[in-house]
Amino acid sequence: MPIVQIFYDYECPFCKRGYEYLLECLGDFPGVEIEFRPIESHPRPEDHPPHTDLACAAYYAARELGADMGKFHTAMFQAVAVERRNVEKPEVLAEIAGGLLDEGKFKAILESGAYSKQVEENNDLAYEKSGVWFVPAFRYTGADGVVQKLDAEGGAGITRDGLRAFLELS
Repeated sequence: MPIVQIFYDYECPFCKRGYEYLLECLGDFPGVEIEFRPIESHPRPEDHPPHTDLACAAYYAARELGADMGKFHTAMFQAVAVERRNVEKPEVLAEIAGGLLDEGKFKAILESGAYSKQVEENNDLAYEKSGVWFVPAFRYTGADGVVQKLDAEGGAGITRDGLRAFLELS
């Protein structure tokens, strides 16, 4: 089964739109598996708040706790990209995810820093190894070993048709 990686940041409105396009298209590509790779658009120590490293870690905590990830992504994009909630605080993230998982356990995982290394690895994979400049960014390695890429354009994101064409490659 083909695996498509998506690099995204919950803060990014273009990532929110790209995620919505992905949901629209995936039904036409039942054999494609998506590997979510949350990254920071502006990783520390860059002075560009809010920093979303904790929101990225929240993805892994929610997955660990068995949350409905579709609902989780939707709630996170709404809270971060639209409502501009302060996601540098575990209690705010727990409130956003409330109703989808055990808030106390979720907050404890975030406070423990359990997934901070995974977030750093995602950032490194995206920026240092995969040539990501703008998000959302999609990657797929074909059977021939050639990496196919779909990258957002700065200030524009991706198009629905561009994503559909990319998924047809996989």
